[in-house]
Amino acid sequence: MQVESERQGAVTVLRPRGPLIAEDAEVVRHKGGEAIADSLGRLVIDASAIVYVDSKGIEALLDLADELSDAGQVLKLSGTNETMREALEITETAGMFEHFEDVQSAVRSFL
Repeated sequence: MQVESERQGAVTVLRPRGPLIAEDAEVVRHKGGEAIADSLGRLVIDASAIVYVDSKGIEALLDLADELSDAGQVLKLSGTNETMREALEITETAGMFEHFEDVQSAVRSFL
C-alpha cells in the first residue's frame, strides 16, 4: 500500500491507496503516528482511495483515533466510500471519527 503524505498549513493529510488490510495496517498506523507527532494532532486521512478495509485496517484507524483522543483531538476521515462507511457502521466504529466529504472541508475544520 502506498501512503502519501502532504502538509496543508499546519495539517498533515495522509492518502493511503489500495485496500487497507492486515498487511498494510501497520504502515498506516506508523505513518499516522509520525504525522500526529509532527502536526500536533492535526491529521486528516483522505480515505477516497481506500477500496476496501478489513478488521486490521479498522483497528489501525482506531489506534490512531485513540492516540488523538488522548490529546483531545479527533481523527478526521474524508472521502470515505460506501464500502468503508458500511464497514465502520457494521463494526459500530463510525462514531470514533469525524467524517468529511473532501479534504479541504476536513482541513478547514481545524481553524
